[in-house]
Amino acid sequence: MCVVCWATTSAGQEAPTAPKPKIRTITAFVNVDRTRYQIDFSEAVAFLRKAQLAFEKGGYTVQTLRIATQPFSEYTSGMAHDDALRFFKNLEGIAQQEKIIISIGPAYLSGEDGDAQAALLSDILQNTKSLYGSVFVTDNKGVNWPAVRAAARVVKKLADNTPRSEGNFHFAALASVPPDAPFFPAAYNAGSGQKFSVGLESANTVAEAFNGAVDIADAKRRLIDLYVQQSFDVEAIGKKLDGDFAWIYLGLDLSPAPGKDASIGAAIEALTGQPFGGSGTLTAAATITAAIKEVGARKVGYSGLMLPVLEDPRLAERWNTGLVSIDALMSYSAVCGTGLDTIPLPGNTSAETLVQIIGDVASLSVKWNKPLSARLLPIAGKQAGERTAFSDPNLINGVIQRVITKDSIR
Repeated sequence: MCVVCWATTSAGQEAPTAPKPKIRTITAFVNVDRTRYQIDFSEAVAFLRKAQLAFEKGGYTVQTLRIATQPFSEYTSGMAHDDALRFFKNLEGIAQQEKIIISIGPAYLSGEDGDAQAALLSDILQNTKSLYGSVFVTDNKGVNWPAVRAAARVVKKLADNTPRSEGNFHFAALASVPPDAPFFPAAYNAGSGQKFSVGLESANTVAEAFNGAVDIADAKRRLIDLYVQQSFDVEAIGKKLDGDFAWIYLGLDLSPAPGKDASIGAAIEALTGQPFGGSGTLTAAATITAAIKEVGARKVGYSGLMLPVLEDPRLAERWNTGLVSIDALMSYSAVCGTGLDTIPLPGNTSAETLVQIIGDVASLSVKWNKPLSARLLPIAGKQAGERTAFSDPNLINGVIQRVITKDSIR
């Protein structure tokens, strides 16, 4: 239950205010029937356009519209490999025509032949630009090691067979991530369709809360106040859309997604007074997550701290200087985070090393029963110390760090 009033602070003072955050995504969830998939997607696009208009009338800027399906194996079952590739090429055409992006859900979450699903997924993503997918690397028994190895093979294939190795921006290994998360590549549907959720680009909200905070407790209180204001405003619009169009509003992922002009790294530095990666960073990360947990609005997805290294200019800067490493990001994930996101790696990173990195994320997820993911970006032909050369406008180019292996310390 929310323990604060959304008009005032817990001390009875006037709550802080901040400009409305951008809406990073409105994500519709559909249950695809491949005999009528064009109709399924047409209906979803029509709803998303109405939702976009409603949020824009509410004063929001909507950055992207997205559709997520159930695990792709459920609607490609029985299809020959080449027929499945043609099916997804047609889906790519819909995405490009409608200016949306589509997540086709995870391999290894349903069906029996996870390795074949993962192999098909790598071929799909290798040959499309608007589709996203994942491999689910945990199950009810813990870490699913065959799935971890399959995910590593997908990463390796996309690194070696897509221009500038950018295919891995569209892929993640998922550990304990629930359905209905709006952010990609993690989004997938479970159960019926005609549902939607929302994700914000709200790093600037965190910055506003932290600027001028007198201590950690004050920073947390200020952030709760702002998040309550913003989340209930989004929820009001979402519920109205639910009533007007019979698309179920699932909730809001309160993870403060950063952008090139909205840095979560800079926001954390405003609180700690130290460069991101220095002392106090873990406490700030835990403070953000604790604040999110106290917001009583309907929440979905990660609803934790996102630290995508190559999507946030301050994080990229600190990574480039070595202040941030994979090990540091894993420690932050223990208290708050979403795992390892947009991590540039040397092109010769072996499949076994990828297994170990993904396995660490999965093990941490199982230990703390929390959603985490790994979006790793090995760059073919590049070595540690060199810079990436991505063309995707969503990615910031950065320095490739050394991955510690037995060979690297000889």
